[in-house]
Amino acid sequence: MIEPKPAVQQNSAPGKTKKRRFGGTEAQIRSALKFYKVLAYMTGGMLLLLCAELVARYAFGQYLFAGGTNAVTGQPFGLGFADAEPKGVEGGVNLSVAVLIVHGWMYVVYLISNFRLWSLMRWPFLKLILLALGGVVPFLSFYVERKFHAEVDAELAAHPQAAQRY
Repeated sequence: MIEPKPAVQQNSAPGKTKKRRFGGTEAQIRSALKFYKVLAYMTGGMLLLLCAELVARYAFGQYLFAGGTNAVTGQPFGLGFADAEPKGVEGGVNLSVAVLIVHGWMYVVYLISNFRLWSLMRWPFLKLILLALGGVVPFLSFYVERKFHAEVDAELAAHPQAAQRY
């Protein structure tokens, strides 16, 4: 059986640097980083769209609809905003609800990408929390992605032999 190794190992001799161990190979880490980067930008974009939709809903009482019939005039409705109460569009697709659902499921996949990167890098738990906050705080996912991408690149360059070999 393979014994797990701690993320940081202390050397007994004073003055020596700490050894760094990763949870996978460099190719696995780079793959997880790319997956995380794509999901960070997609989730961040959907979060901004969600914020705009919530402002339209609660500040102006408007939903985003596609298709259907205008409830007042009876004319076909293409794409745009309509009153939430009383109902401005009959039939059609409520894109406001679709934005909520898509962002929710995209956030779940984003959390999976966070966990994968976090576990391969063997970071402290606080970094996982910071990564997860990127999907719920507007604009934070873009900042966190850039910061952690640079950190992963720096750690891989500084410790080229730290990746596990299978």
